[in-house]
Amino acid sequence: MNINNVKKSPKRFDVNYSSSLNIQVYGKDNLYPQRMRDLIYSSHTGGACCERYQTFIEGNGFNDTAFSEYVCNRAGDTVDDVFRLVAHDMAMYHGFALHVNYNIMGQIVEVSHIPFEACRLEEESNDGRVVYINYHPDWTGHKTRKGKYIRVSLDNVTKIYTFNPRREVVQSQIIKSGGIEHYKGQILWFSADGKWEYPRPIYDKVVTNLSTDEGLDNVKYRNVRNNFLLAGMLTHKKGSSLGIDEDGNPIASGEQMSGISESLDIFQGDENACSIMDVTVEQDEDKPEFTSFEANNFDKKFECTESSVTKSIYISFGQEVFYRIINGSLGFSTEIMSEAFRYYSSYTSSQRRAISRAFKRIFDNWYMKANLSDDYNIEPLEYQ
Repeated sequence: MNINNVKKSPKRFDVNYSSSLNIQVYGKDNLYPQRMRDLIYSSHTGGACCERYQTFIEGNGFNDTAFSEYVCNRAGDTVDDVFRLVAHDMAMYHGFALHVNYNIMGQIVEVSHIPFEACRLEEESNDGRVVYINYHPDWTGHKTRKGKYIRVSLDNVTKIYTFNPRREVVQSQIIKSGGIEHYKGQILWFSADGKWEYPRPIYDKVVTNLSTDEGLDNVKYRNVRNNFLLAGMLTHKKGSSLGIDEDGNPIASGEQMSGISESLDIFQGDENACSIMDVTVEQDEDKPEFTSFEANNFDKKFECTESSVTKSIYISFGQEVFYRIINGSLGFSTEIMSEAFRYYSSYTSSQRRAISRAFKRIFDNWYMKANLSDDYNIEPLEYQ
């Protein structure tokens, strides 16, 4: 069988053009990054892997400690504060965005993190360039300000120039904006999937496994919270006084419930585990009879699925070594963990290099020398 006969797989997401907003739509409903974020958060395995991925991208921060502590914007954020948010977006979305402001001389005086999921590309020009990044605080339209929803409309979308630090370009943009007081600065937008390409997160390939992982958690929850966990059933002749009330007095025969208890939910869940169902019958032998029950454990029916799903999620993040450590096939020792850390630090080196280059591009055009060592490398994480 050749490629022409293989069943065609659907696209991971569509990139269309919205004429009303003048943007490239990020997914069918323009909410692809938001949906992927919600999906990874709903999976405990995927969430843990993504957090580890971010931790290794962040490493120990910039080699130059003085530079990492440099205050780089009017909000009082340090370079390290901005870097930590960038590492989060790189792990979550495979891209990041940095907003820079200039002075009248065309020098960068401020850099801030801007949420990557809040940015949308404008359509490319005839020469293949994207001139503007479109920013909206919440493309779902659920965020409010002063009690009013911020609608996703052209009036609420801010157009900001893409990053180009050449002074003649910056100064022409300032003039076009009507002066420095009206100039909105630029955004350095990075995608690991290529220039002016909307990126796919590293976990995009296992979306079905992430959703399955969430479903397995729901099964476990309902198995514990809603399953019948009876110790047994006591059957006795009607009229026998086998219970006591809240005051400790025997319950009279007229007060006994007939048949199975009125509400079965009193026997469901962990808080009612090992309770006994009291059943009265019209005619039976005088001797009460106790019948024990064994609850159905639904967890065992999904053990194979859970193992396969967990392994697939770890593999998608390149964390096979940590999966083998967790399931015990590699053992656990300082040497093994040190090797695992070295391996995954190497795996995430390209992401750290991309972030380093972005910060270097910005601070090479800073209004003063902020990084005296000119070292923008990020220290890899090592096992301590």
